[in-house]
Amino acid sequence: MFDSFFGLFSTDLAIDLGTANTLVYVRNKGVVMNEPSVVAITRVGGTQRVLAVGAEAKNMLGKTPGNIVAIRPMRDGVIADFTVTEAMLKYFITKIHNRRHFVRSRLIISVPAGITNVERKAVREAAENSGVREVWIIEQPMAAAIGAGLPVREARGNMIVDIGGGTTDVAVVSMSGMVTNVTLKVAGDKMDDAIINYVRRHHNMMIGERTAEQIKIRLGSVWPPDDNEPAPMDMKGRDLITGVPKSIELTGPEVREALGDCARSILEAVKATLEKTPPELAGDISERGIVLAGGGAYLRGLDTMLREEIGIPVFMADEPLLSVVKGAGMVLEDLDGYKSLLLEG
Repeated sequence: MFDSFFGLFSTDLAIDLGTANTLVYVRNKGVVMNEPSVVAITRVGGTQRVLAVGAEAKNMLGKTPGNIVAIRPMRDGVIADFTVTEAMLKYFITKIHNRRHFVRSRLIISVPAGITNVERKAVREAAENSGVREVWIIEQPMAAAIGAGLPVREARGNMIVDIGGGTTDVAVVSMSGMVTNVTLKVAGDKMDDAIINYVRRHHNMMIGERTAEQIKIRLGSVWPPDDNEPAPMDMKGRDLITGVPKSIELTGPEVREALGDCARSILEAVKATLEKTPPELAGDISERGIVLAGGGAYLRGLDTMLREEIGIPVFMADEPLLSVVKGAGMVLEDLDGYKSLLLEG
């Protein structure tokens, strides 16, 4: 009765607090927000004030004057700046509530499988300080598996590869638990860094994070395409020798070379997880295949590479970028049924 009363006046939320993007699911409404995990702060004297959050703040990356800094408070899937993360969560939650509700919400928030208890506690505290009354935590690969429609509560092996901005989580799930998993700090951000480093080494040119991300989206692949390569991309940056702006043309095979080490790291993580999987569950995976989730699942040729190298069917989840937040939202809608999947502490 008491809980039902609170439910009348609060908006319960599920949040995928990602390194690159934060997605929000509202109970009975679905996914209502997808914003970059970026905060712009202005510093005057000894104080700082939040200037912009999300897409508006991301547009400021690399373009701000000395008194304004655009910050990505999440790094490698964990909180790098506690105060800024708290401010970002508070902004998103207030935006969802539209300042109408006077009873604080319940919140399910996702975390990478490999984080420490200290890092998990930091996520919980940031969420609690942002204005919610009750916080539940779920591991991202479990949420991704649920969001991808895998039967996680059944006694059979399900393999999920969730490639986010800061981490790649590889997990085998059965009977509402993770049987084995590997968390790798190689994901979208490391791919952007690999492109930046490739351009610097091979073209003597410096490009920014946003340009590298655009290159990855447009030209990125890890396996030669069956059809034609995408057209080369003209890109601008700063010449490292002369210091002046210049433009070059970058091709698909070059970007594939740049991303080679990242792709191999993900492949080795999948193999390592399979090697630790009990034979009966490995048999299920061999028959049912591997499911890719997260924004990195869109990388061209990743499914083909894994299938060719491992010899197991590989499928992309429906709306892979939304898998984690949709899974956390499904848990939110059925807390009694899924409560055993939530983490303490």
